[in-house]
Amino acid sequence: MLIEVAIALFIIGAVFGLTILISILRGRPTPKPVVLFHGLFVTTGLILVLITYLTGQPYKLLGISLGLFIIATIGGFTLLFNDLVKKPIPKWLAILHPIVAASGLVVLVIYALPTL
Repeated sequence: MLIEVAIALFIIGAVFGLTILISILRGRPTPKPVVLFHGLFVTTGLILVLITYLTGQPYKLLGISLGLFIIATIGGFTLLFNDLVKKPIPKWLAILHPIVAASGLVVLVIYALPTL
């Protein structure tokens, strides 16, 4: 059940993230409410995945997904920090961040498929 909720949260967070990415690629300021909601949704999803990993059998796919999400989180915090201190946001990182996060989501969905 937690994994299904996490998947839904990541998908909703991805929609917000796409809005942020479009702003960055167009050289526009990021919409701060969207940034906030993106962070809230994906952080909650990450916590649910972590809880599942720590309380169940550590399946390899779940661990890979968690690792990818942690890498994406580091990239996301870097992007957020640059945005908040008004430093230029590296476009390569703005593109790589969702690729890594989406990869984590795909692995998580594959992990969850037998239970869906």
